[in-house]
Amino acid sequence: MSRVWTERLSGLVAVAVLLAAWEIACRALTPPAYLLPAPSAVGVALIEAAPRLVPSAGQTFLQALQALLLATLVGVSAAVAASLHPAARGALRPLATLLQVTPVVAIAPLMILWVGLDRADLSVVLLAAAVALFPLFSATLTGLTSADPDLERLFDVAGARPWERLLRLRLPSALPFMVEGLRIGAGLAVVGAVVAEFVAGTGATQGLAWRILEAGNRLRTAELLAGLAWLAAMGLGLNLALGAVEDVVRKRFGVPR
Repeated sequence: MSRVWTERLSGLVAVAVLLAAWEIACRALTPPAYLLPAPSAVGVALIEAAPRLVPSAGQTFLQALQALLLATLVGVSAAVAASLHPAARGALRPLATLLQVTPVVAIAPLMILWVGLDRADLSVVLLAAAVALFPLFSATLTGLTSADPDLERLFDVAGARPWERLLRLRLPSALPFMVEGLRIGAGLAVVGAVVAEFVAGTGATQGLAWRILEAGNRLRTAELLAGLAWLAAMGLGLNLALGAVEDVVRKRFGVPR
């Protein structure tokens, strides 16, 4: 059995053991259902609340994808610009770092004010994109500036133009870094979409965050945990899909993990 499949099987076993221990503890200690429902109760809530949770999960997933695409477009473009000139790098890197260290909850009220309460879905996408932007920018810039020095000198000798160097040398060498940044950014986009909807607080987007708030306010803890399970499934699905893309890219360019 390969190392990858061994790690995945170990993870599944760990999750199964945790769920079994949780179920046994709930049956033995019988805590109130609003405080800690058993996994079996969460499973029932997944089925019973599906008419509410499934459309909301689709809404949150769509917003996270839109945010990821926007963050990829802006982050990769900014990294390309920063890689072409030291002055651009000096100007863009501090801005990206500042955006990364600023909590999304701090800028959410301003974003909602600018966009408008009647366009809450757009503010959620923009805030989630802001959360996912930095890893994409940082990883792409690292890849663009990590090309083989010998090949860089070869392009110098050949008198290559900047765009030829970018397209034929730096972008191909940066692809594994870009995919890794995309993988990290995907998880952050989901987190950002949920946090942004929490902060927006209007319910206009009807995403999973609103369903979780609604269930918590009504003490439907099993349904709340069912919403969290949907979020975890979305994050895991995106991570696995992009992990497969990363493996393909690394094999194509001979880059070890």
